[in-house]
Amino acid sequence: MTTDTGQPALTIDELARRAGVTVRTVRFYGTRGLLPPPVIGPRRVGHYGSEHLARLALIEEMQRQGMTLAAIERHLRQLPPDLTPHDLAIQRAVVASWAPDTVETVSRRELERRADRPLGEEDLRRLAAMDVIARDGESFRVDSGLLRLGVRLLDVPLAHETILAARTVLVEHAQAAAQELSRLLREAVAERGPQEVRSLSAHMHPLVVQALLTTFQRSLKEELRGWVDGARQDDPRGEDPGGASAG
Repeated sequence: MTTDTGQPALTIDELARRAGVTVRTVRFYGTRGLLPPPVIGPRRVGHYGSEHLARLALIEEMQRQGMTLAAIERHLRQLPPDLTPHDLAIQRAVVASWAPDTVETVSRRELERRADRPLGEEDLRRLAAMDVIARDGESFRVDSGLLRLGVRLLDVPLAHETILAARTVLVEHAQAAAQELSRLLREAVAERGPQEVRSLSAHMHPLVVQALLTTFQRSLKEELRGWVDGARQDDPRGEDPGGASAG
């Protein structure tokens, strides 16, 4: 069964099982407004979709980082209300980046359980190329903060080489931005003591990451919108790049 948006419809028991939480936890988050209400189907049964699953993953990640329930509520209230499951997965990757180390060594069976899907050799090769996993004998070292995002990229219809090239661009520009921001912050706190500098850094890290993410998302949307609009204008048939009618 699917919802009106075409997403797979899950009962509360199925949602809890896939998210690795209890039904009681799902209901509790719902009463606190951390999860949107389910879609009510036949026989008054509530159904949940991939957005609920992505939100649960984000909430659990924030809890692993030591955030209180009140802090989680504040963070979720600040997010745009129309975030897609993909957007929520990016948010989770940002939250996971606040931790000093999220790399764990797991078996292939545990890796597939966390990915919530079987992983073929080609999938493993692509995840390794994105630095999400690395083989360690019969086990795998996995960056837990990037795993869900990496798994979603497996379904993106782009060539392996294109994804690697995109990763290179992102890494190079991210490193350049980090170096410049670090220089600015060092100059701003040059006269402060070590303890005060560490405290300021701890507070600034998530804020800077969030600011970079928001700026990048907006810039990318503008670039893609300009590309799509330009392609429509260049197409004498008035069709978009994917072949659909522009009307």
